[in-house]
Amino acid sequence: MNKNVYITAMEPRSGKSLVLLGMMELLSRRVHNIGIFRPIIKAGECPDIYLELAMTRYKLKFQKEELYGFTHQEARALLTAGQYETLMKSMVEKYKALERQCEFVVCVGTDYTGVATAFEFDFNADVANQLGCPLLTVVSGEDKPAEDVIAAARVTHEAFRDKGCTVLATIVNRVKPDILDDVARQLAEKKAEMGPVYVLRDEPALNFPTVGEIARTLNARFIGGESNGLDREVRQAKVAAMQLPHVLERIEDGDLLITPGDRADILLGSLLASISEQAPTIAGIVLTVGMMPEPKVLSLIEGLKTHHFSILLVDADTYITATKVNAVSSIVRPDNHRKVALALGVFESGVNLAELAERIAVVRSTRVTPIMFEYDLIERAKANRRHIVLPEGNEDRILRAAEIVLRRNAAEITILGNGEEVQRKIAALGLDLRRARIVDPAKSEWREDFGETYFELRRHKGLPRDVAGDRILDVSYFGTMMVHKGLADGMVSGSIHTTQHTLRPAFEFIRTKPGFSLISSVFFMCLADRVLVYGDCAVNPNPDPEQLADIAIASAETAQAFGIEPRIAMLSYSTGESGKGEDVEKVRTATRLAKERRPDLKIEGPIQYDAAIDASVAATKLPGSEVAGHATVFIFPDLNTGNNTYKAVQRSANAVAIGPVIQGLNKPVNDLSRGCTVTDIVNTVTITAIQAQAAQKPA
Repeated sequence: MNKNVYITAMEPRSGKSLVLLGMMELLSRRVHNIGIFRPIIKAGECPDIYLELAMTRYKLKFQKEELYGFTHQEARALLTAGQYETLMKSMVEKYKALERQCEFVVCVGTDYTGVATAFEFDFNADVANQLGCPLLTVVSGEDKPAEDVIAAARVTHEAFRDKGCTVLATIVNRVKPDILDDVARQLAEKKAEMGPVYVLRDEPALNFPTVGEIARTLNARFIGGESNGLDREVRQAKVAAMQLPHVLERIEDGDLLITPGDRADILLGSLLASISEQAPTIAGIVLTVGMMPEPKVLSLIEGLKTHHFSILLVDADTYITATKVNAVSSIVRPDNHRKVALALGVFESGVNLAELAERIAVVRSTRVTPIMFEYDLIERAKANRRHIVLPEGNEDRILRAAEIVLRRNAAEITILGNGEEVQRKIAALGLDLRRARIVDPAKSEWREDFGETYFELRRHKGLPRDVAGDRILDVSYFGTMMVHKGLADGMVSGSIHTTQHTLRPAFEFIRTKPGFSLISSVFFMCLADRVLVYGDCAVNPNPDPEQLADIAIASAETAQAFGIEPRIAMLSYSTGESGKGEDVEKVRTATRLAKERRPDLKIEGPIQYDAAIDASVAATKLPGSEVAGHATVFIFPDLNTGNNTYKAVQRSANAVAIGPVIQGLNKPVNDLSRGCTVTDIVNTVTITAIQAQAAQKPA
């Protein structure tokens, strides 16, 4: 079994960071303890982009000094002294120390910008051979015609093969979309000769630096605007030296304006343009020569609450600043979630992940970390994409999450809201939601049909037709009706609405699955090394035995749908036959009912939490049980116990709690916490998509 891979190229700007990100994502689903190793890095305070990306995003528990061989200066000194062998032996020793701590190590070669560019090809080949790493070679197709791209891929493969290297696969990056299929077809014909070759499309947005990257390069000070604006992509930098009317004629979406700090007209005109429907949305503005705007101007800026770009200040003059800005190249940073999502989307759409994993021969770990689980959700959702409706189109977090879901290809998205308002907000936030469908309930062609359908479904409850027509304009009712009518496969809401507002329409006409008496919920509790299922912690205050049995069976089915083998613990304050009392008898009866209904499931109860989760306690309290000590699904006797327990575990064990996930409905509708993060929303949308996959499978 391979324990490592070496990512390398033959030229700078090949896109190794994208390939590293894709490989780490692939491996994180299968391997618990991953390391990254760089043979040579730059010295100084500026972090190595590859180490920073891997260490931050994947929370690697290593010191930086463990993850590289030498700095450029150290390597140059040894090479100048003719001590190449010493360099290589020390490199291998440093690597082996890391390898002993890891199940798998991803090595990233040099950048052809440091030690000696002409020497780096031989050096990377030698390091890979010394470390026993198969190669993942990266070829740049940037601005190349098809024949040059194909020739570069062949030359790279042959060159490393002639050096005695084992080439695992070749990744051709940044290929223009109009030649992508032709290049992929021709290289696929050479598979017997070259092995797998994966062709990735050129994605211009990955090549645009963000305002934040430019700010770091310029050592700029942030003096106004929104910090979220630092993630905006800069498509072009322009010096604003003309009078304001001429500047406004020339600015375009995504421009970064550079102007002296005393040009209040340019600054205020740009701010006005940012809130105008008749002007492009710029990425940001850089004020030069260290001149802060006048206090009155700053006061006006502070009073504006709707502009979404950043205002930066630098000490350098305009010419030097523009020169530095144009030299900034974009990189994928771990804190830029939009760019990370886009990069992963490009990698995963062009690489046969199953084939590559098989080539690497990685053994899947039995440990499941939060990051493994979350990315497995994306993988499952992508396998059969479903359509999810998001009613809260006026909420920034919803729009940001929608972009990430679309970039990861996890689901198709419909956003509800006033079309013009939603589009303005999308533009102001600098998001790309062209693939999303935006529907205004008040103007929708479905409005009349939805109102009539709702009236027919609820007329037995005395609902007047005109009230039904008005109520269906509520985004929760409209979104739920889309799910009911098959125009969407699921709905996610609740970031700015109550649970009752989100779920009431589902109770009224989505209704429960056959065989279930109620709707319930679970949380996925992602601990350091496993994922547990807790139910019901959000919906039913005091279920009776029949309802508790329903919750247990529904929770087991949810666990199975997400790849967790259900071993169900029916929790109580006593274990086995030791306890008496009404509360224990409720759990005992519920356990019997659940076993009668689903004899195929492994169910134990009543059982205490410690006996359910700890094998040593289980051996004493309930020896011989298939569930005790190994439970994965925990069913709490009431909402008070369940809600407090999940929050205690979440805070005390630093667990990631994903949910609540609503179960028991005919079609999936899920509720968000009003304090949810963008990541919470992405996870819930992905879970809803997977539930929709299961709901559409034949019984």
